[in-house]
Amino acid sequence: MLVHLSKEQFSQIHIDVARNATDDFNLFHDAQRWHKIVQNPFQGPIVLGFQIESLIEHKIQRHRQHHKEENFILENKLNFSNYQFSFANAIKPGQAVTVDIKKTLFTDNENPAMSNRISVKADGRLSLIGFKKETQRPLFLNETKIAQMKENLNVYPDRSFLGQEQGSYFLKRKYLNISNAKNFLCGSLVDQRLFFDELAGQYHFPEIFPCAFISCALLEKSLVKQLDFEKFPMVYSSHKISIDRHCQSQLKSNDVLHILIKKQENDTIPDTTQSYECYGLIKQNRVLFRAIVELIPLADIIKKIAGKN
Repeated sequence: MLVHLSKEQFSQIHIDVARNATDDFNLFHDAQRWHKIVQNPFQGPIVLGFQIESLIEHKIQRHRQHHKEENFILENKLNFSNYQFSFANAIKPGQAVTVDIKKTLFTDNENPAMSNRISVKADGRLSLIGFKKETQRPLFLNETKIAQMKENLNVYPDRSFLGQEQGSYFLKRKYLNISNAKNFLCGSLVDQRLFFDELAGQYHFPEIFPCAFISCALLEKSLVKQLDFEKFPMVYSSHKISIDRHCQSQLKSNDVLHILIKKQENDTIPDTTQSYECYGLIKQNRVLFRAIVELIPLADIIKKIAGKN
């Protein structure tokens, strides 16, 4: 069963709005600087990964409503929203984008869940593939010690490391506000009124928006480490994200979001895939989201392209 195959199209203004709303200064999205990336194979700016996932969030929400699946989530206390995607090809402005959501699969036993396979194509070419799954417990980083953190993160300066030992967490502090969330939704081709409607008294932050600040945190960590973004750029290869619905429903404008990121211990080779643990903490250090993001050097992509030719 195929649904939501209507074609969407991103323009450069959508990219600019989304990246400005989340402070994503990656050169890959910059219409004036993309050409400074050494051997950039994309020949122009590309859409943000989290921007695509925001569109997927919207399409899934429509799917749930249309098929009356939200009651199953409530009745079975599926409090965690999980996304797992692999990135196959970049999406460029002007391309026809289609989101394919497969029929929902239900698991109704001691571990109830519901899931959908998802793929995204641009001009008929696969760009992203994975699934969206609703569960009682987070699928990713379920055993993290971060959930027991009692430390007051406000005492640490923004863009600092929590401790001097190797492998310590990098801290990025952001403030959630409605105007940025609205802009991010607009940049993701989503009607902001579905989440924020002052006349109806509706204020609800979307799931992916806070997670999108992971990119800013990784970029600023790289700035601290003095990475050369033009010579040694990296791109996302996969995202695995678990979001706490209860925490999400309680978000208010100007809430502080502490993002903690750390390179995973088993990932020690700098010129191969880099894997990071990422956490978003709100009041009282409650874990809003936990994610594993993987990046690969652009040089690896260039090698693959050369190998196909």
